[in-house]
Amino acid sequence: MAEMRIVSLLPCATDMTAHLGLLDSLVGVSEDCNWPAEVAGKPLVARSRIEVSGLTSAQIDEVFTASQAQGHALYAVDADLMSELKPDLVITQDLCEVCAVSSGDLATACPIGAEVYSMNPRSFDDVVGSVIRLADRLGVRERRTAVADAMRAKVEGVRSAVSGLERPRVFVAEWTEPPYGSGHWLPEMVEAAGGTNVMSKPGEYSFATTWEAVLAEAPDLIVLAACGFSLEQSLDRTRDLRLPVRTVVVDGDAHFSRPAPRIADGIRQLGHLIHPRVVPDPGLPFAELQLGAKAGSN
Repeated sequence: MAEMRIVSLLPCATDMTAHLGLLDSLVGVSEDCNWPAEVAGKPLVARSRIEVSGLTSAQIDEVFTASQAQGHALYAVDADLMSELKPDLVITQDLCEVCAVSSGDLATACPIGAEVYSMNPRSFDDVVGSVIRLADRLGVRERRTAVADAMRAKVEGVRSAVSGLERPRVFVAEWTEPPYGSGHWLPEMVEAAGGTNVMSKPGEYSFATTWEAVLAEAPDLIVLAACGFSLEQSLDRTRDLRLPVRTVVVDGDAHFSRPAPRIADGIRQLGHLIHPRVVPDPGLPFAELQLGAKAGSN
């Protein structure tokens, strides 16, 4: 049987494909698909229409908000390249038009005969389920169990370690200017890591708020996990942010905002940040910001 040809327009699907051992089947990706390193050589089928390098967090938020309000597509899909690649399966999503290419962007760019497969996880169990369903669809059912079990084992290890301990109040920001309260699976991550999530509930969408409103909730820890940003990209935009609460910057793109197997490692990191005496450091990068007297901006 001929090997399936896959185009992934969704970073989390690319991550899952890698965990399932099928990187060789990927014939095209979007520019946001940046893990593992081998993905760098794949043809880029979709690119963001907005260049964000050099922009502050506030400027990026303004540009994306304006584009959405005007009904402009945030991603450009190369229809000619898609036709050349002749994919059997095109993986996309409908959860967030800002985060990745949506199925609506493929209206005139998907080759005839290619199946469009949409993934829309909203909880941790959904993420695990997405791995299982994708493995089934790609014909590697024997690999799904190992990946799913590894995710669950990491999380249960943290839950067990923090069981019965005091649960500090934690605010996870999916953006910084303005701050966005966390949504989808992120509140579950905090709870699994032994914290009390502040200002949001599992499965809901992220939302804009203010640092004054966040501080009024008296968090013990603020975690800056900017959606789509690496640690370095986040630090470039938050070095001057000063809050009167312990504030930690993490790699939001790799371990928090991307619904893929690595969010289990994000839970381990949260567990260590919240309860360092009982949860070992998983070795993921993070940086602590200096404390300040009041909320500021970058």
